[in-house]
Amino acid sequence: MPSSPSPVTRDRRADLLVTLAAVALALWVTSGMWRDPNTRTITVNSSDQALFEWLLAFGGHALSHGENPLFTHLINVPDGVNLAVNTSITVYAAVFAPLTYLIGPPATFLVILTLNLAATAVAWYWLLSRHLVASRLAAGVGALFIAFCPAMVSHANAHLNWTAGWLVPLLVWGVFRLRRPGRAVTGGIVLGLLVAVAFSIAAEGLFFTALALAAFLLVWALHPARRAEVRAALPRVLAGLGVTALVAGVLLAYPLWLHFAGPQRFHGTGFDPLIHSEDIAAYGSYPRRSLAGWAGFGTSLAPNPTEENSFFGVPLLLLAVACFALLWRRADRAFRATLLALGVTAVVFAVLSWGPTAKWNGRRTDQLLPFGVLDNLPVVNAALPSRLALVVAPVVGLLLAYAIDALRARPPRRAVGAVWLVGFVVALLPLLPTPLLTSVREPIPVFITGGAWKRYVPPDGVLTPLPLTVDVYPDGQRWQAYALAHRQGEFRIPAGFFLGPGGPDGRGRIGPVPRTFDTLMDQAGSTGLVPIVTEGSIQESRADLRYWGVRAVVLADRVHGAKYDVDEEALRRTATALLGPPERVEDVWLWRVPAA
Repeated sequence: MPSSPSPVTRDRRADLLVTLAAVALALWVTSGMWRDPNTRTITVNSSDQALFEWLLAFGGHALSHGENPLFTHLINVPDGVNLAVNTSITVYAAVFAPLTYLIGPPATFLVILTLNLAATAVAWYWLLSRHLVASRLAAGVGALFIAFCPAMVSHANAHLNWTAGWLVPLLVWGVFRLRRPGRAVTGGIVLGLLVAVAFSIAAEGLFFTALALAAFLLVWALHPARRAEVRAALPRVLAGLGVTALVAGVLLAYPLWLHFAGPQRFHGTGFDPLIHSEDIAAYGSYPRRSLAGWAGFGTSLAPNPTEENSFFGVPLLLLAVACFALLWRRADRAFRATLLALGVTAVVFAVLSWGPTAKWNGRRTDQLLPFGVLDNLPVVNAALPSRLALVVAPVVGLLLAYAIDALRARPPRRAVGAVWLVGFVVALLPLLPTPLLTSVREPIPVFITGGAWKRYVPPDGVLTPLPLTVDVYPDGQRWQAYALAHRQGEFRIPAGFFLGPGGPDGRGRIGPVPRTFDTLMDQAGSTGLVPIVTEGSIQESRADLRYWGVRAVVLADRVHGAKYDVDEEALRRTATALLGPPERVEDVWLWRVPAA
């Protein structure tokens, strides 16, 4: 008879199966775009997709041309944009620059998004299987849940920063590795490098990870069963964190200066924390991009489809409580410290995610919550409270993994085991992800792809599409990304999709403060009505164009509206009333603007 596979062989097979499952699920979630990355876009968040495509193109261009990757004057002329206070994904832009030049920003965006999802599962599986649980099945279930939980799938709607969840288990591993003797220097260097990379890709995610680790370690270290271990390891950990701070501080000195003291900085954010807070009822609800959502059980309790940061469903909440109870009953005093720390961390971040005041099933109350007290603190006021719920999902995944590991180590009676199996199926099956919604987006005009724009815009000159580029009209940055990635040269644009100063009370805002010309164009494009044009508005609009240094105003036959359809005819009539008759060049209408 053939011998059974050795434990090492079985473990390797398990590793391969989990990796294949992670890749398959990542391809499944992003499948709608793989048909043609250059013409398809994520339906509910095409604006962020265009932004990240632009960041990839700009980052590669900055690297290859020796320009500053953290500040640019290519958008928002003449002031420029401080990318250190935006999500610049500098490391991704640099690492994937060859691919961006080879296949273009849209395809590179899709490759990174897919790799992010798969790598998150693999990284969590590595941490769980090598350091936390003995069962490969337990590690696989926990890792795949964390990587493809509702929060991660919703952020797969174009967020390259938040889907980089593979950073979190590496940071956790780096912190706990500092406890080992002789790891203060090497461990501190490694953790410092990880912190620098995480800051570049997802600074807000790094902040949340640090807060979650601090909350966990505080509860864990104060538990009587862990105090002796903590006292023994504390000098090594503090020394390692000192090395971490030194390494990360050197690497991030300039980005941090730009972030907190550089030009075009701001405090707070352009998003309202009341809107971007988690509905308490959302925790027991199902997300839209899931099997339950496909079956009609999804809800619209999230601020938008990209922020379904909890949405576990009642069965999973009950299963998590049951797992906690099972583990608590079986645990020794030392492991109870871990369970208590996990439970407290989950509850704290769940409550903080509810925002300044409580909201239940869509109805806002006047009940002040802890985040309402903390919202005025520096750095905290730049965080969206809803996203704090992202910390809860890994805690749930860890409980699932620990529980499966415990059940496999000491199997219960068959009937009880069957109940547990049914519980896991009922809780997890409805949360299986469905593909992201995608649609065809308007093509980049031949005027741009063929390079005809260079005949009308001098080197380093300014061109603007109509309407001007903002989050709901992303064409300008899409065009610019194409030109940069295909080495056509540079043209600058007014406005853009970015976070910058100009909000109320000195806070940030999305895009620049509106001026007359872009306001009139927005009214025409969004309403389909030509606004009243007076001699004063003509003079103010032409003054705006001189302020920006615009040499060419361009209207494509088909304008992409990220949130609603755009009326191109109303735009053409309004621009003609302000600037005179246009000329037809290739597949666009063009108005020349004389140099000031």
